[in-house]
Amino acid sequence: MTGFALHLLRHGTPETPGLLMGRTDGAPTAEGIAACVAQAEDLGVERLIATDLRRSRAAGEAIGTAAGIPLAIDPRWRELDFGAWDGKPASAVDRDALGRFWDDPDTNPPPGGERWSALVARVSAAIADLAPVPTLVVTHGGAMRAALHHLCGFDQRQLWAFDLPYAALLSLRLWPGEPASAQIAGLYP
Repeated sequence: MTGFALHLLRHGTPETPGLLMGRTDGAPTAEGIAACVAQAEDLGVERLIATDLRRSRAAGEAIGTAAGIPLAIDPRWRELDFGAWDGKPASAVDRDALGRFWDDPDTNPPPGGERWSALVARVSAAIADLAPVPTLVVTHGGAMRAALHHLCGFDQRQLWAFDLPYAALLSLRLWPGEPASAQIAGLYP
């Protein structure tokens, strides 16, 4: 199989940036949506997917309108659920607990939150279900890192080195199969 383009776009800036936003649903700014639409121009995608959270879905809807492509919703591309920390600034979380989480998010998940391996499993399942056509997914930073882990084999420490600001576009060449694999074609902050 020849592979296909998979573009992962982080949602635009939310109205309240700086929070641990997993399941917390915050509205995006108009500028954040516009930045996502600008990143998506000229990608030549045939399929458009977003999560069900407003900060992702609103950008997906705007991109779909601009490109004339219908938007599909897939909650498997959501951010990691931060449990008791969700919706809080990092400064409001116990520093030691947060440090343990960043060091090993699977062994030290947020209280009542999701393990890293669960995020990787659901993103991997979403990837496995993709049709082999050029695709854009409007998603979240954690899901983008989970995709890189699954497709390219980066470990957790390597993943934190990727700068994925709001509206960052990660372009991959994906070869489906068991296991699926990908090559990074570009990263556009």
